Amino acid sequence: MSAEAVILDGYVDEPACLGVPPYISPYIRTVAGVLAEHSYTVRYLTIDQLRTDPAHINALGTAELVVMIAGATVPGKYLGGTPATLTEIQQVGSALRHPKKLIGGPIRFGYSPQGGQMAVRHAISGFDAMLPNEPAIALDEYLNGTKAEGRLDYARTDPWSVAGSGIIEQHPGYPFVMCELETARGCPHGAEGGCSFCTEPFYGSPKYRSTEGIAAEVRALYRHGARHFRVGRQPDILVYGAGNGEYPAPRPDLVENLFSSIRNAAPELKTLHIDNTNPATIARHEEEAREALRAIIRYHTAGDVAAFGMETADPAVVAANNLKALPDEVFRAIEIVNEVGGIRRDGIPELLPGLNFVCGLEGETNRTYDLNEQFLSRIIDSGLEVRRVNIRQVMPFPGTPAYMKNTLGQYDRRFRAFKEYVRKKIDFPMLKRVFPQGTVLSDVQIEASGALSFGRQMGSYPLLVGIPLQLPVRTVLDVAIVDWGMRSVTALPVPIDINTLPASALKWLPGIGRKKVAAVIAKRPFNTFEAFRAVAGRSPVDPLIKI
Repeated sequence: MSAEAVILDGYVDEPACLGVPPYISPYIRTVAGVLAEHSYTVRYLTIDQLRTDPAHINALGTAELVVMIAGATVPGKYLGGTPATLTEIQQVGSALRHPKKLIGGPIRFGYSPQGGQMAVRHAISGFDAMLPNEPAIALDEYLNGTKAEGRLDYARTDPWSVAGSGIIEQHPGYPFVMCELETARGCPHGAEGGCSFCTEPFYGSPKYRSTEGIAAEVRALYRHGARHFRVGRQPDILVYGAGNGEYPAPRPDLVENLFSSIRNAAPELKTLHIDNTNPATIARHEEEAREALRAIIRYHTAGDVAAFGMETADPAVVAANNLKALPDEVFRAIEIVNEVGGIRRDGIPELLPGLNFVCGLEGETNRTYDLNEQFLSRIIDSGLEVRRVNIRQVMPFPGTPAYMKNTLGQYDRRFRAFKEYVRKKIDFPMLKRVFPQGTVLSDVQIEASGALSFGRQMGSYPLLVGIPLQLPVRTVLDVAIVDWGMRSVTALPVPIDINTLPASALKWLPGIGRKKVAAVIAKRPFNTFEAFRAVAGRSPVDPLIKI
């Protein structure tokens, strides 16, 4: 009988404010592949499972080996998965006596409980060893009795990603779990030292996975029921395979081959989205970028988001922190992505930009926030669309320039005012622009149940959807948008059955509100749509109403 190993997942790639639904990282799958190769029976647990049912600690205690993946490099609020805190990590290490305990992942860079605080490298007590660099390779070296260095080598990790793909079936969200696909590691911008706050330059110049290796992993995941994929582990998907220059031109042929290979490996996938895209790549190589974006759109699923690491609209801060793009370059990149990706499929934009701002960087002043607001107002006034604006304070890690040079704590009041400005003046009108009333969102999964239930679609940066009905967690349904908040929308299930909806939901229908809801209920049931319209009037959701 083989020995049992447990993978404890304390890692979440990005917070819910950025938008990743229930998720499993490449780290977990390659580690599972290593353990299988070493003849372990592998169990998988998330830190959330441990929180909700402490009895799971017994499963850890009876294993021969526990491998914990932990850490976070992006601060924010989480939904459907929260990274392990430093206290929880230490508690796991100290609570277990029998098994060998190993830990790896971004925790090696340091730990901070939130943005706006310095990350600190801690000695993680209670664990037998830290797995440096690439956890799967370091684990293999450890189990072979050699020095664990973990130097990345895709020729080694690719077979493990296939062998460990079945671990997704143990994810508590399965089959609604986003499978992150890594295509590259390292930073093409790193020749100049990289952005001041980023940990990607620690990996050196870019190393690219082969399309064949990625497709083999997708094929294996698909066989195990995976239907949701995000091509997310790289600084800039547009330069996949393009080389190691400072601002390499995209290779649309390589991007096309990558995405067509993923589609061929998972022909009935439900989600294929991207993540990071460098706006400077688009602005400096317009035609190649257009072709690469079109290649992605040919094979992805609609509602996709190209995340731009803009960071600031202040040229002085760009220069002080070796950032990727000046404000005019970012604006031009927004225009191009709108031109190529702003077309709609089933009412949803194919691909829109998402903007990331990082505050607290060296060189920041009160004027920085004025420039940020002016830039965003320019987008609104231009009629362009962005999917979302994320604002966070820098979380400096040891070894990055921002660790020694930053402005944390100096402009907190202006930072808070900037966030409030964006929520009210930018997010709200932009949501109305991108998702008008009557827009149908398909396959929304309920993640929190209550009088107002909350759910999201699978994908990169999906909308948070509030539904004014008590719905069981994991319910999946299509909904129509009826109203907007600053960072979320209110929606009703479609078809909208006006003869059965409770008053608490009916009042959200456009044109009804609190004043007409009593009149509508008094005249129910309606036998014809015309009878309903005589009471409620016309609205953008009329085509979705069921009589």
